[in-house]
Amino acid sequence: MKEKTINHVPFQEVLELKTLIDYTEGDVSSKILARRSNLSLSLMAFDKGEEVSSHIATGDAMVYVIEGKVKITICDNDAVEVKAGETIVMPANVPHSLEAIERFKMLLTVVNPS
Repeated sequence: MKEKTINHVPFQEVLELKTLIDYTEGDVSSKILARRSNLSLSLMAFDKGEEVSSHIATGDAMVYVIEGKVKITICDNDAVEVKAGETIVMPANVPHSLEAIERFKMLLTVVNPS
């Protein structure tokens, strides 16, 4: 049988992404769905007030907010609020940070250069 490329997700089942990860009080939860040399897919759940401080990723990072609301700052510019159903791309090698305005879940896709 072929090795699964996407982990933690049953194949051939219709699912809601938000049900595949749970919140942890006072913390950030994450679940890696796929990781390859040029691509990673992760689900993350942030409790209200939790954050990821400013950092740089080697690839373009796209955040799709599944539920809730987050404040994202890219390259020390004004922060933007991103809510459920919205997405934003943080370019590679540019500092960015995230702060949970309220509990939120996201799908993070990072595409690294080939």
